[in-house]
Amino acid sequence: MKIETKVSLQEYNSFGIEVSAEILVRIKQVSDAQAIARQFRDKAKFVLGGGSNCLFISNPVSPVLLKNEISGIEIVERDDTFATVKVGGGENWHQLVLWCVEKGLGGIENLSLIPGTVGAAPIQNIGAYGVELKDVFHRLEAVDLETGEILHFGYEDCQFGYRSSLFKAELKGKVLITSVYLKLRHADHIINTSYGAINGYLAQAGITDPTIKDVSQAVIAIRTSKLPNPKEMGNAGSFFKNPEIPNAQFEVLKAKFPKLVHYPGTNGLIKIPAGWLIDQCGWKGKRYGEVGCYAHQALVIVNYGRATGQEILDHAKRVAESVEETYGIQLTPEVNIIGS
Repeated sequence: MKIETKVSLQEYNSFGIEVSAEILVRIKQVSDAQAIARQFRDKAKFVLGGGSNCLFISNPVSPVLLKNEISGIEIVERDDTFATVKVGGGENWHQLVLWCVEKGLGGIENLSLIPGTVGAAPIQNIGAYGVELKDVFHRLEAVDLETGEILHFGYEDCQFGYRSSLFKAELKGKVLITSVYLKLRHADHIINTSYGAINGYLAQAGITDPTIKDVSQAVIAIRTSKLPNPKEMGNAGSFFKNPEIPNAQFEVLKAKFPKLVHYPGTNGLIKIPAGWLIDQCGWKGKRYGEVGCYAHQALVIVNYGRATGQEILDHAKRVAESVEETYGIQLTPEVNIIGS
């Protein structure tokens, strides 16, 4: 465990915002998290993974930042079809996907190149190209940041929803996820190419019987073509969730906007792509000073170099207000906004 003060966070957030942490603690093992829970019992805490889904507003950042660096990947159970993989919360998510693909473990290949750490994945219930973390989730272990107690959560305990979970709601800032257990297939792989972009890439490459590695490589290529590299242009990927609306509201909008793009949502709702709404409102490629919407994907808000967290948040609010004014649909940030 290492405790640091007045630490620059520019390298620890994918927006590349220059802010500092009053206190930053590097958590290397479970006992570190338990010790910090006792030492800083009365201070607010925020668990920092890869910093890929964070927007820091205040400077300095006042909560105690806990940098999850717990490592380790191992297969702990195996039967004729499935293997259960235990992963440290501080492991890089994409590197885990590559490890699993090389081991012939299927189920998360569609989640290739999603930035961040494994410990953050259940919080957000990350998802892409027809797959969500919950589809392969088995259980997880965490430390209570008030008591230091080790907690165990099964699938039902986590209350997974669309880009949400118990850890993003009731337990936000109250636990540090130390390890995640995933149930993956080592035999009888189920290849998911339900998203047209994947099928298009595979067809162009002449692949008719794709493997999990083919799917992973397709997703990597697609995401690379659509999203800017945070090291070159600060961003957190999709800034907003895709909104879901009741069918009655959808029918009214469809009558007014016949080209309205839509997909089946959860619980009978209709999902409308946030990127399409933002694009239709004219925001793609539009820049205000050091912040704007990416020229190739309107859903991505980018830092062109020196934007502050507040400037990025102000731009996001302008975008959301424009969409609501035009379509009557409210956009909800997918990004964690810290210090507003």
